[in-house]
Amino acid sequence: MDENLYHLASNWISESKYSVVFTGAGISVESGIPPFRGENGLWNKYNPIFLDTIYFLAHPKKSWSLIKEIFYDFFGQASPNDAHYILAELEKKGYIKSIITQNIDNLHQKAGSKNVIEFHGTSRTLTCVICNHKYNSSDFIKQLPPRCPRCDGLLKPNFVFFGEPIPQDIYEKSVKETSSADLFILIGTTGEIMPASTIPFIAKKNRAKFIEINIDESNYTSSIVDIFLKGKASSVLKKISKNLN
Repeated sequence: MDENLYHLASNWISESKYSVVFTGAGISVESGIPPFRGENGLWNKYNPIFLDTIYFLAHPKKSWSLIKEIFYDFFGQASPNDAHYILAELEKKGYIKSIITQNIDNLHQKAGSKNVIEFHGTSRTLTCVICNHKYNSSDFIKQLPPRCPRCDGLLKPNFVFFGEPIPQDIYEKSVKETSSADLFILIGTTGEIMPASTIPFIAKKNRAKFIEINIDESNYTSSIVDIFLKGKASSVLKKISKNLN
């Protein structure tokens, strides 16, 4: 890797007035969470129909059995990796203003990041499909399918299923943050999932400088990226952080 690119990226971060980070599944792979798509993706092992809204409502027990296995028993054991901790430290030092994440694993918050926009929601809470009351997931996933104590409605994880729109307030907040960025840092996402894949283009349209950190080139690399740093998120961010210090 060209060291000049690392120095330039570090200078951009240091000089930026409003840096926004956009993360995808790739940043959590080092925490033991596999991506959903690709060679070792979850959808090669599981049929994703259990996250389809209509199927979930018709077969809540079957859906919840897999939801608990994947997102709570498996993902729930994951801990933040160095990349998450470095981003939290960069936020604390004022180098970055916010993180927009497509991940539902809560690892950014566990690492200490404060201003996190969860584009696809979170596994931390459940929402009643009838009365919309929210609950901490840890209190209600022992008996499946979990039911709302208020109205006995089915409880659903508070993340976006297939067939569901992105909540309007979350989408608008993401667009506002992205539009404010003079530097946009993309980490661990390939740009295949709509409408999340449209967010980086908003930054470029507003003439933000663009840094990408990925193990392979993405749908953005040759079109809107200014600096492409190839490698694992933790390794690349360690070098950038070292330059900043």
